[in-house]
Amino acid sequence: MHLKSPCKVNLILNILGKRADGFHELETVMQPVNFCDELTFERSGNVLTLTCSEKSLPVDAKNLVHRAATAFLAAANISDGVKIHLEKKIPLAAGLGGGSGNAATTLLGLNQLFDSPLPAEKLDELAASLGSDINFFLQDKPALATGRGEKVESLEHFPALRGKTFFLVHPGFGISTPWSYQNLARFPDALNGQKGRAQKLIAQLQLNNWPAIAEGFYNSLEAPALDKFPILKLYQEFLVANGALVSLMSGSGSTTFAIAENVAAGEVLAEKFKSQFGDHGWLAVVAI
Repeated sequence: MHLKSPCKVNLILNILGKRADGFHELETVMQPVNFCDELTFERSGNVLTLTCSEKSLPVDAKNLVHRAATAFLAAANISDGVKIHLEKKIPLAAGLGGGSGNAATTLLGLNQLFDSPLPAEKLDELAASLGSDINFFLQDKPALATGRGEKVESLEHFPALRGKTFFLVHPGFGISTPWSYQNLARFPDALNGQKGRAQKLIAQLQLNNWPAIAEGFYNSLEAPALDKFPILKLYQEFLVANGALVSLMSGSGSTTFAIAENVAAGEVLAEKFKSQFGDHGWLAVVAI
């Protein structure tokens, strides 16, 4: 069985402070992006085996796919073996949720492979135990996520994004999510954001007033990231100056995304970007 594992961008990521359990309270609006890894599942033998096209990734319990599969098999009381192959296309440490999406797709894929032994509620519980963004990828719509990211409310597709296109650029280096959160302490305003910004952006995205919509895009984790990597700020300024409706870093970075009017405008933006910055990084133009 073959399944695609999409990525996401955060249209807003508003950190509301650090919690007593060490996590951060947040509100975020995530948008699925149709740029995908691929996962293959096969019932085989009596052990779990994971292979991956990206040789730098571990294929043991350090990999979220392996952990998700182990958790699923235990929860479903399944002793059969499974072969899983992960074909990586989404860049690593990119803020695009590639690993989280892979874990969610593993839960969904194994549930299909073994004739749905677990209800949706149990898959949700397993996803929350594995990581903060994984629950989002159990569904395929935009969503508001709260808590530490595990409380997910699906949303209808936004009218303001209809017909639009993402331009995505990964600069060739990653940013560690733990580093981003640890360094938020140096930026008190970013660490303790004003609650309600996500809901305000959701309301704006129902309309088509792009100057007002663009003002609602925000990412608390840009504070430490752009301070250490100013090239990302230059990317954003260049993209907006050359026709993008808005530009923002996704998640903890390092991917920067821009929204263009349509695919043709996105491709023009990509060519201008390559002319200015070169094409040594990873670029993608993806219709929304």
